[in-house]
Amino acid sequence: MPLKADLDAIDWKILRELQHDGRMTNVELSGRVGISAPPCLRRVRRLEETGIIRGYRALLNAPALGLDVVAFCLIGLHHQADAELKTFAERTRGWPIVRDAWMVSGESDFLLHCVASDLGAFQTFVIEELASAPNVDTVRTALTIRRVKDEGLVAFSEARP
Repeated sequence: MPLKADLDAIDWKILRELQHDGRMTNVELSGRVGISAPPCLRRVRRLEETGIIRGYRALLNAPALGLDVVAFCLIGLHHQADAELKTFAERTRGWPIVRDAWMVSGESDFLLHCVASDLGAFQTFVIEELASAPNVDTVRTALTIRRVKDEGLVAFSEARP
């Protein structure tokens, strides 16, 4: 698959380093990728301006904050016309328990990543909010046992520069 962006080996190194640690200083980043600080900053700004770098976040420890339940919900809708899909997608934005939402293909229409304080809060959300939402036909849930991998969204292989 062809790349949708014109990136050289230094750009890939910058992306790899920032995905691993988005808080490092530009001076530290420039040292890690092997260029001086001013061109490194210009490259980072270009990656931000073109939307390749979408933003920066702190990764929070949910259990330390009392959010012990992580679950996934597969949602099937009665009707899958574009307007209904858009309406449900917009509805997910109003549910704080839903941390990530994906429209998917196959037997379900949406995959929701949910984080709750406890099983009761999750069950209440599923029964009172999710299952009773307009156009929702099926809700299948999967409670997680433990996270076994936590990487950035983009995999960097040795094949990339």
